[in-house]
Amino acid sequence: MAQKAEKTGPELYGFFLIPGFSMLSFTSALDPLRAANRLSGQELYDWKVISSDGQQVCSSAGIEVVAQAGVAEVERLANVIIVGGIDTHLYEDRAVFGWLRRLARQGCRIGALSTGSYLLARSGLLDGYRCTVHWENLAGFQEAFPDLEVSAELFEIDRTRFTCSGGTAALDLMLSLIVLEHGRELAIQVAEQFFHERIRDSHDQQRMALRSRLGISHPKLLKVIGMMEENLEEPWPRSELARRAELSTRQLERLFRKYLGRTPTRYYLELRLYRARALLNQTAMSVLDVALACGFVSASHFSKCYREFFHRTPREERRLPA
Repeated sequence: MAQKAEKTGPELYGFFLIPGFSMLSFTSALDPLRAANRLSGQELYDWKVISSDGQQVCSSAGIEVVAQAGVAEVERLANVIIVGGIDTHLYEDRAVFGWLRRLARQGCRIGALSTGSYLLARSGLLDGYRCTVHWENLAGFQEAFPDLEVSAELFEIDRTRFTCSGGTAALDLMLSLIVLEHGRELAIQVAEQFFHERIRDSHDQQRMALRSRLGISHPKLLKVIGMMEENLEEPWPRSELARRAELSTRQLERLFRKYLGRTPTRYYLELRLYRARALLNQTAMSVLDVALACGFVSASHFSKCYREFFHRTPREERRLPA
């Protein structure tokens, strides 16, 4: 990140809340600033809550937060953070996009939490920057913005842009910004206030390790599942998975039935169907394109498998209320 000019007053952060925003992401980003002020004995940071029209905004938990200003009232900011949440990928407000672009031209540092990255991407403000988004939205985001450099990192800080996967990762992002602005000692003191045992690096994984997520410790089975997750668009045959894990196909079948209660073929199919559901809900891809992106040879076969598993068709999935 470029060296910032010395400031005489507190560093101001604007938090732009989108309807359905994540309360956890919001508070995980704001509270470290408050704690830094308290622990340093100085007013290092100030903040302003912003909405599109200056009215209160309802979070995904149904809790309303009062905004201090609307975008029309905020002409300049040193930093602004877009706080995303449920259905942010559907958000459309040209006035907000224009406001963000004006701030960028003025040199404002612009960040996003969770699905807030969609707003920056749709505003053209992530072109040429590394970025990330919540793991659940990674596939849809990459499909929607294929020209962007999208990572699965916990957070990304790239010059005047910073993006974060959301949730408690927002705390790590802000702690890293505090390190850059006021040193590691203060950041560690802030982390300890929140019983945060360490400041996670941007390269930490977003998701739990497979071992923790599945409650499985068998190394060869975990290797096979990892290969499945990495190859959803062009599924590998069972024989190839077994060969790479140094197992026989019979041994592979036994491991899956013992630890997961299903065959490898069934487990692989379910992984692909969950990916398909994410793409249906997060992109405007056609049903055929979703099918092909998830390793199905035809839309009809995909629809049949989808209906059997989720008890609704892919088209019905898209008609479900948000």
